[in-house]
Amino acid sequence: MSGKFIVLTGGVGGAKLVLGLSQLVPPEQLTAIVNTGDDFEHLGLAVSPDIDTLLYTLSGKANAEQGWGRAGESWAFMAALRELGGEDWFQLGDGDLALHVLRSMRLRAGDSLSHICADFARAWEIGVAILPMSNERVATIVTTDEGDLSFQHYFVARRCEPKVRTVRFEGAASAKAAPGVVDAILDPEVEAILIAPSNPYLSVDPILAVPEIRSALQGATAPVVAVSPIVGGKAVKGPTAKLMAELGIEISPASVAAHYAGLIDGMLVDMRDGQVALGIETRSADTLMVTLEDRVRVAAEALALARDLRG
Repeated sequence: MSGKFIVLTGGVGGAKLVLGLSQLVPPEQLTAIVNTGDDFEHLGLAVSPDIDTLLYTLSGKANAEQGWGRAGESWAFMAALRELGGEDWFQLGDGDLALHVLRSMRLRAGDSLSHICADFARAWEIGVAILPMSNERVATIVTTDEGDLSFQHYFVARRCEPKVRTVRFEGAASAKAAPGVVDAILDPEVEAILIAPSNPYLSVDPILAVPEIRSALQGATAPVVAVSPIVGGKAVKGPTAKLMAELGIEISPASVAAHYAGLIDGMLVDMRDGQVALGIETRSADTLMVTLEDRVRVAAEALALARDLRG
């Protein structure tokens, strides 16, 4: 394939799709625009969970069994922290600390998240362009029956247990897209823009909440295809189904398609959800991504739908 390809993505599920795509197209033709609404400061360190998941996955360093962090990790730092009574609800492995420490040093020195991310990718010989959605602070805040919680406190510290009432993205309305993001989306050489099967409300919405990015997607000439995060009426993992139920949203591909209305031209739907009428072009396939072969298959099906939309 000679064109370029864009993916809007969160962490684990999206990283699987990006990895699959990187087996089908030359990595230098692929750009991942990554959610930074999950980013936060912990123990004085700047942590970018979704970006780091992409970095670990595409460099072959990801912990496949755990689903997050580095493979072969050690935990001496956490043990020492715990002995001293430090906050241990968010796990930072010894190897993982390297990213956070270097990122924090460079941010304090005035460098941008975009430059730092590009340098990390270059150091690990990742050909895919990994772009943060913005270099400015955007924070996902979950309003629950326990009050407002930052995303990581909701997701990690409270393990998604509080009932969700609303979700908002502080700073998004005034945030600028990171350098290269809008240009990548509007590039006439782009053949397909994919929205990964990441949580629409917690992982994709922060990206779409940045006005320049939403506007660029609306003006893109390439077809925009979403991969449904729903499989057989359920979410594969994470709080997607729970969140949808608490917000009064039917757990179905139709609800996700309606959520993305006006932005997407087609949706790849899991075959377990049967024949669905979404008002847009659809394609049915097995969208579970357990193995690398699965990830390549799902990526190929999404690209095939985009190709159909291009005619």
